[in-house]
Amino acid sequence: MLTSTAAKDKICLRPIREDDGPGLIDFHRHLSPRSVYRRFFFVHPILSATEVERFTRVDYVDRLAIVAEEGDRLIAVGRYDRNPGSLEAEVAFVVADRYQHHGIATALLQKLADAARSHGITTFVAYVLPENRDMLSVFRHSSFRVSTTIEDAIVTVRLVLPEWHPPAELGAAAGAGQKLERAAESLGPIGHVS
Repeated sequence: MLTSTAAKDKICLRPIREDDGPGLIDFHRHLSPRSVYRRFFFVHPILSATEVERFTRVDYVDRLAIVAEEGDRLIAVGRYDRNPGSLEAEVAFVVADRYQHHGIATALLQKLADAARSHGITTFVAYVLPENRDMLSVFRHSSFRVSTTIEDAIVTVRLVLPEWHPPAELGAAAGAGQKLERAAESLGPIGHVS
C-alpha cells in the first residue's frame, strides 16, 4: 500500500464520478504550467465547463477515467477513450507535481489496462512530448509490449494489451445492461495503490 510522502493519508484509486467536477477544476488549477503543457501540449491554465463535463462523464466501457486521491483531494487522473469503431484507445495521464515519481501513473495505467481489456480494447495509444521522459519511462517499464514512433515532435507510443479472459460471472448469459453495471461496480472503489 502506497502512503504519500507529502502527508499521512493513503492514496486511493477509483473511477471518476460526475460530481468530481469541482475537485478536477481545483486539481488542474494547482498543476504547474509544465505539467499542464505536458498533458495538453499548450498552455491551458483553466478547464472549461465543457471539458469538465466531458472529463467527468464516462461510460466505463469506451471512455473511462480513474482518479487517484489522497483524503478528499484529487492528485492524479488517468483516462482512456476508445477510437470509434476500433480496438484501440487513446490513453493519457496527469499527476500533481508533488506526487510524481511515486508509481501513481504506473498504477493508473495498470488499472486502465485491466478495464480496457475487459471491453475488447487491445491497444493503448499515447501521444507524448519527447521532453516528457517521465511518462515515456512509465510506458517503457510497463508490462506491455511497447513501440514508439516520432513525427512532428510528438512521440506516439503504442502499448499492446494482453488478451483478457472474463470471469465466469461475466459470461455470455448476462445481458448487456448487467455487464455494464457489473463492470462499473468492479471498478470502484478500486482501492489503495500498492
